[in-house]
Amino acid sequence: MAHPARRRWGIVALTACALGLSALTASPASAANDVLDPSARLWVNPQSSTKEVARTLRGQAKQDALALSRIPSATWFTEGTPEEVRHDVRTLVRRAGHKVPVLVAYNLPFRDCALYSAGGAAGADAYKAWVDAFAAGIGNEEAVVVLEPDGLGVIPWYTTLDGQLEGCRPAELDPATTGVQPSVERFELLRYAVERIGQQPNVALYLDGTGPSWLAVPEITDRLLKAGIQGADGFFLNVSNYERTENDVLYGTWISQCIAYATVVAPGSVAECGHQYWSGGPANDWTGVVLRNTGIWSDTAEDPTLNTAGITSRYALVLGDVEPTTHFVVDTSRNGQGAWTAPAGKYTDAETWCNPPGRGLGLRPTTRTGNELVDAFLWIKIPGESDGRCLRGTPGPTDPERGMVDPAAGQWFVEQARELVELAQPPLR
Repeated sequence: MAHPARRRWGIVALTACALGLSALTASPASAANDVLDPSARLWVNPQSSTKEVARTLRGQAKQDALALSRIPSATWFTEGTPEEVRHDVRTLVRRAGHKVPVLVAYNLPFRDCALYSAGGAAGADAYKAWVDAFAAGIGNEEAVVVLEPDGLGVIPWYTTLDGQLEGCRPAELDPATTGVQPSVERFELLRYAVERIGQQPNVALYLDGTGPSWLAVPEITDRLLKAGIQGADGFFLNVSNYERTENDVLYGTWISQCIAYATVVAPGSVAECGHQYWSGGPANDWTGVVLRNTGIWSDTAEDPTLNTAGITSRYALVLGDVEPTTHFVVDTSRNGQGAWTAPAGKYTDAETWCNPPGRGLGLRPTTRTGNELVDAFLWIKIPGESDGRCLRGTPGPTDPERGMVDPAAGQWFVEQARELVELAQPPLR
């Protein structure tokens, strides 16, 4: 899966709003759903795509793929007829036995804005039939469902809270010529999927929460509420990205607290929530800056561009005794070295999210997170699979940072797999 170019949809200094608990406070984890409680055992698929590709490789490349295949990773469902997806999902969840599989449903119409990971159902009715079959395939078995990565981050013809029309504008969906709003359909389809999949009694279901270097907290909170987050078990972060776990956890906590603020304290007031693009609050005398993603955020960081005390105090000011209750999971498959910083001035569009060099595996998948809002650290994006053919603003076809043509999105990337294993943090044993 890949991402189109991302803007920072920052909402600058609105009103006071703030963080009630430290996202890094260790406390007994309690999952939003018993499927992902701290005792849950995540399933390793013995017939995973990683295991299959290992059969085609030799030497170090084969060893890397085999090592990765032994760690629980998600299984992606991206196409097929309703009959096919029902059969494939049912086969997989039954094979998992008493362990919990992680399933990714990735078939929205116009997914990825028809870019690197283009595809998806032919229309709304086709998608609903596919979702019905996906849910029926799960039946009464246990499963974690990651619903539509990028589904809320990339919405066709969508206008943000601060009135900006986003860059995903496929001509065939232009409201001026079609008379319909594709963004309205996107939310309707996600609400349908939340309700339908949520009918399965042993599913933990998560919606797209993007990541800390993408949408501002108020923006993604607004989208999550429109998509029916209150009917899901929570949201997911950092899929197919490289942001540090610490920053993901803080960002997720702010989203959870913004949901609490905008639904309990001041209904509808998402725009007032504190966010990563202006860190002001009582603790720093309302002197906010943009947080940067090339270091670890914390309330005690000496660098103002990494210090989150202002946001923490801002939420504490307005939440009072109201506690956040919306849980989340974090994709740690490739964030062991954090995000990549492109060479200054080298590229017109560095595509820092696309096959960046020098990255490493992150925390191993677990449901024991030590944080009451974080249900699990998961490997959702399959490490070793390419993000797409990265051009970084050049004519291509070569990725100028790597000096080669990158594999297509979802295809095995031998060189990247080697980096991820070699630079894993914590080290891969």
